[in-house]
Amino acid sequence: MEKEIIVQKFGGSSVANVERIKNVAQRVVSYKNKNTDVAVVVSALGDTTDELESLAFQLSTTPPDREMDMLLSTGEQISCALLAIAIKQLGFDAISFTGRQVGIKTDKIHTKARIITVDGKRISKAFKDGKIVIVAGYQGVTSDDDITTLGRGGSDLTAVALAKVLKAKVCEIYTDVDGIYTTDPRIVQEARKIKQITFDEMLEMASLGAQVMQARSIEVAKRFNIPLHVRSSFSKEEGTMIVKETEKMEEIAVRGVTCNKTEAKITICSVPDKPGIAAIIFGEISKRGINVDTIVQNVPHDRLSDISFTVPKADLNKAIKATQEIGSKIGAGEILEDRNVARVSLVGSGMRSHSGIAAKMFKTMADAKINIDMISTSEISVSCIIQQDLADKAVKALHKTFKLEQI
Repeated sequence: MEKEIIVQKFGGSSVANVERIKNVAQRVVSYKNKNTDVAVVVSALGDTTDELESLAFQLSTTPPDREMDMLLSTGEQISCALLAIAIKQLGFDAISFTGRQVGIKTDKIHTKARIITVDGKRISKAFKDGKIVIVAGYQGVTSDDDITTLGRGGSDLTAVALAKVLKAKVCEIYTDVDGIYTTDPRIVQEARKIKQITFDEMLEMASLGAQVMQARSIEVAKRFNIPLHVRSSFSKEEGTMIVKETEKMEEIAVRGVTCNKTEAKITICSVPDKPGIAAIIFGEISKRGINVDTIVQNVPHDRLSDISFTVPKADLNKAIKATQEIGSKIGAGEILEDRNVARVSLVGSGMRSHSGIAAKMFKTMADAKINIDMISTSEISVSCIIQQDLADKAVKALHKTFKLEQI
């Protein structure tokens, strides 16, 4: 009888200290039996990544990306070795591997590398030897043997990629919350746990600010139809299943409200109104590996216009430097930055067949006296860029207006 394979991923809060590592070890071995093999992906302990990053920024405002990957990848190596030790202490055989050792090959974009291939042979051999496999998440290696990292939340991507290669029955994502909620329960106490959500909805929520899972990992899970189970490390309760489609897919117009406070807005003033200028600006920014989100260009006056766009705060210094260089080349005016912005979004597959969602959202914001700076939409979401200090107020108002506590 062929063994089932389960891939489990444990986030930083799940392995934050020795007691929690022991707790994870107990949970992992409870899955290991004659008919189940277990591969576990772990993040760095607690706030280790933030602490390492802080050290680097004390030395340089723009530390080299390659060296950041060398530095930050060490956090996961510590946690995977400690978990292997804890599992062995319980009488089960375990072996820890780095991303390189299990053949996770990536491109050469440091700090946000993309996985090209994964060679699962070493894991399969360990399974045949009866071992539980622990893999350091968040990391891979280039064809030049340079260590890369997969972007914040990259351990999710490691887990999903391994689940695909190993043909796992399910990929379980363990975190400090017990599932996906209609919004952040720390902002809205009435937020409800969602039992099932589609890949599309979860991908949209993750890309728009929900912190539970990395958006890129959901893209891969959707592409290969890998069921994901998001659940708590601290309880045995069922969490949220992320699947291809749900029974109530079209019934519920809005599934959740997300809030992203990790973006900043850049405005290039007095941009010459000529064909190809936008292509030059955003082409140059893209070359530097910076993701641009919402873009707004105002109506030109005197053949000059202002272009505003949002970028991750982590990329703001790089983006400002790039924008200043581009601005001087094209004869633009002042470059403005605003760190005090947030993105508040409504998400739901049912939006495809329900009209008036955006209008209802804008009225809710107006009634709450919240000014909207920028608007963007997709087939299943509407997003507004607002002032950051009003973000929680907006989330509460929208959650109430769309009666998400009743889902």
